[in-house]
Amino acid sequence: MIDTLSDGASRPTAGALRLTEARTEHPAGVDADAYLAEVSEHCPFLRPSIRRGMTGWAVYEITPGSHRYAVEAELFYAGVQAAEWVRPLTSRPFGLLACESVVLLGHCEGADHRELLTWPHWALKNLYAPVGVMFGKFAQGAVETGRRGQSIPPPPFSFLPVRAGVRPVDPKFLEATPDLATALSVSVDDGRDVFEHIPCEWKAVREWASSLPRPERR
Repeated sequence: MIDTLSDGASRPTAGALRLTEARTEHPAGVDADAYLAEVSEHCPFLRPSIRRGMTGWAVYEITPGSHRYAVEAELFYAGVQAAEWVRPLTSRPFGLLACESVVLLGHCEGADHRELLTWPHWALKNLYAPVGVMFGKFAQGAVETGRRGQSIPPPPFSFLPVRAGVRPVDPKFLEATPDLATALSVSVDDGRDVFEHIPCEWKAVREWASSLPRPERR
């Protein structure tokens, strides 16, 4: 598999993830339509995004025998690709409706999906908040509660959603990470390379992410 970074350069990977479906609005490998119908009640942007064809999915499957750190690395680069797809759309009409999701299927020995998503999600959130891009994290079957205490339907598959940040609203979802909330609230996408100050290799990115302030316990 070959990943393309934000500067357009191609990066060969170890093959820990296999791309089973490139960007599509209706992936065959997961029942995304049924899940979106359920969760659209909790997101005012979802229905208009779907109607305008601005919700996309890329489906990846873990290659049997892959090490968890290799899976993390390729999840991270898949997230970078999704974010770089979203960035130029945000300045266009209806750009705030752009949403791309990286789906994770398969099994990795020694780590469940929640663990595999954690570090790529944390690094991506911190890299892209300053340019106004938001990342979410949903592990298969995980029970989530909304800010008003409402139950959110558990996802039938694991995925990282990537979308344009909504500055008046989204910082409220980042109360446990005040630095991130501040970065998003004043975000401007000036076209910068998010890797300008750190190497793009996953080992370096993970070390950088681990040095950042962790979410505050509430």
